[in-house]
Amino acid sequence: MNSNEIRKRFLDFFASKSHTIVQSAPMVLKNDPTLMFTNAGMNQFKDYFLNNETPKNKRIANSQKCLRVSGKHNDLDEVGIDTYHHTMFEMLGNWSFGDYFKKEAIEWGWELLTDVFKLNKDRLYVTYFGGDEADNMPPDAEARDLWKTFIDEKRIISGSKKDNFWEMGETGPCGPCSEIHIDLRPDEERKNIDGATLVNADHPQVIEIWNLVFIQFNRNSSGKLEQLPSKHVDTGMGFERLVRVIQGKSSNYDTDVFAPLISEISSVSGLKYGENEKTDIAMRVISDHIRAVSFAIADGQLPSNTKAGYVIRRILRRAVRYGYSFLNFNAPFMYKLVDILEKQMGKQFPELSKNKDLIINVVREEEASFLRTLETGVNIFENHISKLNNKEISGEFAFELYDTYGFPIDLTILMAKERNLNVNIKDFNALLDEQKNRSRKDAATSAGDWVEIIPNVVTEFVGYDSNSSNCRITRYRTVEHKGKTIFQIILDKTPFYAESGGQVGDTGWLKSDSETIDITNTIKENNLIIHLSNSIPEDINAIFSAEINLSNRENIMRNHSATHLLHEALRFVLGNHVEQKGSLVSQEYLRFDFSHFQKLNNDELIKVEQFVNSKIRENIKLIEHRNINYNEALKMGAMALFGEKYGDSVRVINFGNSTELCGGTHVPATGMIGFFKIISESAIAAGIRRIEAVTGVHAENFIEKIDQQMRMLKDIFKGKDPVLAVNDLNEKISALQKENDSLKKEKIMSIAPNLASEAIDLNGFKFIAKILDLPTSDLKNIAFGLKNMNENIVAVIASENGEKAGITLFISEKLAKEKNWNAGQIIKEIAKPINGSGGGQNFLASAGGTNKNGLSEALEIAKNYFQNN
Repeated sequence: MNSNEIRKRFLDFFASKSHTIVQSAPMVLKNDPTLMFTNAGMNQFKDYFLNNETPKNKRIANSQKCLRVSGKHNDLDEVGIDTYHHTMFEMLGNWSFGDYFKKEAIEWGWELLTDVFKLNKDRLYVTYFGGDEADNMPPDAEARDLWKTFIDEKRIISGSKKDNFWEMGETGPCGPCSEIHIDLRPDEERKNIDGATLVNADHPQVIEIWNLVFIQFNRNSSGKLEQLPSKHVDTGMGFERLVRVIQGKSSNYDTDVFAPLISEISSVSGLKYGENEKTDIAMRVISDHIRAVSFAIADGQLPSNTKAGYVIRRILRRAVRYGYSFLNFNAPFMYKLVDILEKQMGKQFPELSKNKDLIINVVREEEASFLRTLETGVNIFENHISKLNNKEISGEFAFELYDTYGFPIDLTILMAKERNLNVNIKDFNALLDEQKNRSRKDAATSAGDWVEIIPNVVTEFVGYDSNSSNCRITRYRTVEHKGKTIFQIILDKTPFYAESGGQVGDTGWLKSDSETIDITNTIKENNLIIHLSNSIPEDINAIFSAEINLSNRENIMRNHSATHLLHEALRFVLGNHVEQKGSLVSQEYLRFDFSHFQKLNNDELIKVEQFVNSKIRENIKLIEHRNINYNEALKMGAMALFGEKYGDSVRVINFGNSTELCGGTHVPATGMIGFFKIISESAIAAGIRRIEAVTGVHAENFIEKIDQQMRMLKDIFKGKDPVLAVNDLNEKISALQKENDSLKKEKIMSIAPNLASEAIDLNGFKFIAKILDLPTSDLKNIAFGLKNMNENIVAVIASENGEKAGITLFISEKLAKEKNWNAGQIIKEIAKPINGSGGGQNFLASAGGTNKNGLSEALEIAKNYFQNN
């Protein structure tokens, strides 16, 4: 079976057991403050485990794309080194939400592996939870006894809490688990060493393939375990490992999941896979990382310098670094693999096909940028080691390369090793830990348990129809963040919109007969609408009036509806290739990211503004469809937005020809937007542009400010048209600048005869060495003045005027030819004392450096060179 057939067999098997097959959730999470990425198959279902949402189907199966590169689950450093760890991977899983439990999960797991996939029963081992005294937990005898009906008791192994007790986090649902392992060693090895002794011992050929988790407890903030009202099953089987086992390969990378990618890398590099461990690791790293980066971009996360975007950029750069160091890739190459990946997996994951062009362009641009960074880092490294007096590179310098220039520490170590140098990695790690501790301290958050006032009540959102509602508090908790106490409040009914889909959360008040509590923000976490406040009501059981800040809400509505019109306008003016790639809708302004491969010119920006404002003047009424079937919405022409996850039931917002899936709040008619004005247009990534705009009173204020500036300019120019007056002024300034430059050049060149008069005779030519209090930019003109004197001259002219040191070396052309001197090469030696580098032609070269105190030494080196050569 090929990998696609194996995936299908898994899903078909559980469909036959009455499971609903669901699509993979996005790998990048947008509305979960507790996670950046989906790192386990259960992430999209955790609201069911937390009892925040009732599942529509009690039995579910799917293949979930996951990413493990940050936090507790971080496999990045193992990727490529061994044969079975990955950043992005697929997790095959089946779930029961309060339906079947251990008996069925174990029975079906065994049936699928041995009857459907025909795995050798004699090579399988299973583990069960062996109990834990600290939690006062006995062994999971139920799971152990169920396994005895399928497998020899010698291959049923008691496991520790670390290996066989699964927890969502420090608090929350948890329970014992039972793992299925397989021994892939040759028969001869199996005779000599019992496979049971190698289970969970990190043996590369005795590996876990399936984990059956039995969720039956909740751990509260005090650490105590409590029984859950319903018991659940959550299983996860690594798809790549399963394919390896079924296809009889010794490595995940030898399967058809990775082989086409590795084959292409091998072909492009001209290096054969399987002949050299270092190049093999590089090919494995690249084949793994291009999957992670491509799926992340397809799910809406572009590489950046913050949060999830930084993680994706780091993965991509790690792959580029391996290609640069071991495969001789000095130009972008990874983007060429995207086409192969799309052909492999685009059918199962259509988002990969839909966004293929975007992925290619973003990856290519990121590669080119980082290769320039590598080149800069290599130059800084070479310059640094040229002045080393010992065999060790300091941790401070290695950290500066890493932190300031983005230069990977492993590349610093590799380059040092090639020159028989050591890196003080202890000091480097200390500096890195110090930085991480600062970041952890800044981001430190701790939350208490929820205090339930009214149990088992789901919040009713009424914010589409009402700006206020009578309500009760159902639960609350305190959260400590950056040394500040914040209260999180859940209501039974609320008009407050929780931050999601790019729209900021509502602010407002909770009012009772005796007090008023400010609501500073509204967020969504685990499908709960959470109201943030700096205080909690004294009477927690009172009836409250929840009232949103209507002025803020109306400004947000204007900007959100204008965002939809802007999307339509861009597609009308630029073409249907334009798609939304991100947005922010606040009360002050709107930000809209979209796919387009060049800067918008003034005419295009004017047309976009005119289009949106014409739709505002038409006062188009909002047509809203709530709780419509997702597929029906798409048939209506509704656009699904980049990186968003949609359920079976969706909301459609329509303004004339603008039809989009959207959960945000909107104006009842476009006339309420008032006026729309673009304030900036820029690039944020390869093929991605960003427009920022304002509406309503903020647009009026923006125009008023511009109008005031124009009136002031008219006053300054005494009533003349400001544009014509500024153009006229620029022409006069330009003419004066040219005249000034010409006079300055003549003055600078006149310095040359004075320098020549101070020259000394050296081996039959005139030698000049002088430090001048002039800008570095003037040195070249002095050199040209010396050239016009038609004498055999060597001049080393230095500048200490400015933040950096500068040196210019001039050699008469005739002299350079006779002596076979090359100024471009010679200046590299002269510039060492100023920590500089440079280059140029045979007769004229220049260099810059950071150490002005080294100028005298540099001139002395120059004199010695020309005296002895």
